[in-house]
Amino acid sequence: MILIGTMNITRTRDRGDFHCPTCGGIREYLLKSRRPFLTLYFIPTVPIGGVEFFVRCSGCKSHWDPAILGVDGQAQKELQELAFGGEAFRSAVLVALASGPLDDNAVETLIRISPRLLPEPVSREELGGLCSSAEQNRITAANYVRSVCPGWSVDQRQYALQAMFVAATASGELDQAKLSLLTSLQRSLELTDEEFQTAIESAIEWDVDAAS
Repeated sequence: MILIGTMNITRTRDRGDFHCPTCGGIREYLLKSRRPFLTLYFIPTVPIGGVEFFVRCSGCKSHWDPAILGVDGQAQKELQELAFGGEAFRSAVLVALASGPLDDNAVETLIRISPRLLPEPVSREELGGLCSSAEQNRITAANYVRSVCPGWSVDQRQYALQAMFVAATASGELDQAKLSLLTSLQRSLELTDEEFQTAIESAIEWDVDAAS
C-alpha cells in the first residue's frame, strides 16, 4: 500500500528585534516560511503550494504578517491605542444593550463619552449601526470583552471598565442584572477588588468632568 499525504515544512529565514503589539515592548522575532508538500511514506517530496511568510514573537508566540517589521514602535503603539479605543467603546455599547434597546439617556451618554475612546465623536447613525450589528449577531458584553481584553494592559482594562460602568448607569441606578454583569466583567478583566473599585470611583468623575 502506497502512503501519500501532505505536510507543512517550516523554516526560519531571519531573526531580529521588533515591537510586539501583544507584549507591548521590544521582543525578538523569527521570520519564518511555511510551504505545503506532498509526502510519500511520510517523506516530503513535491511542493503543492506557495510559500507563506510570517513573523513569530519569541516572547508571546503570536504570529504576525511580515509587514509588521516595517512599522516602528511608536506607530505600533498608536495603532494599538486606536484599536483599544474601538474595542472599549463597543464593550460600553454592549453593556448598555444588556437590559434591552437603548433609551434616549443611554444614547446621549454613549455619544457624550465616545470622544474619550474614539478619534471623533460617534454619530447617532453610527451608534445605531453598532447596536443593530450586536443584536443581529447576538453579541453579548461578557463574550465580547472576554475575547478582546487579553491584549489590554491593566490601565486599559480599568479605563474600559470605567466606560462600561458609565454606560451601565446611563438610564439610572444599576439594576441587579447589570450589577451582576459588571461583576462578571471584573473576573474577565482579571482586576483585583482594589483595581475594580478604583475604576468605578474614576468612572463617577466622568460625569463631574462633563458637567464642569
